Amino acid sequence: MYADEVKGDLRAIEAKYHSGIRSTIEDQRLHEPDVETRNRKPLKRPTAFGADWELRLGPDNRFRVFCQVIADTHTVRVLAIGVKERSRLYFGGEEFED
Repeated sequence: MYADEVKGDLRAIEAKYHSGIRSTIEDQRLHEPDVETRNRKPLKRPTAFGADWELRLGPDNRFRVFCQVIADTHTVRVLAIGVKERSRLYFGGEEFED
């Protein structure tokens, strides 16, 4: 399931990446979503918008998917999709400041 804000986040990302982002999210959601991997990790502290997991994907791992995992039901809610450029993170084209 996706938060409403994700639509705006995707609009700021080139359309050629959309299908890859969606398929990676679906793969990760179905296979042990609460297990840490090389590109999926729990956040040390939840974000201001409630995400407790981060998934890195795409060319040079430049995309970041932030989600909330409910372990009891293995439910994953995608809260935001960002673009990482050097040390900066952008959601919907706007720089995120934590």
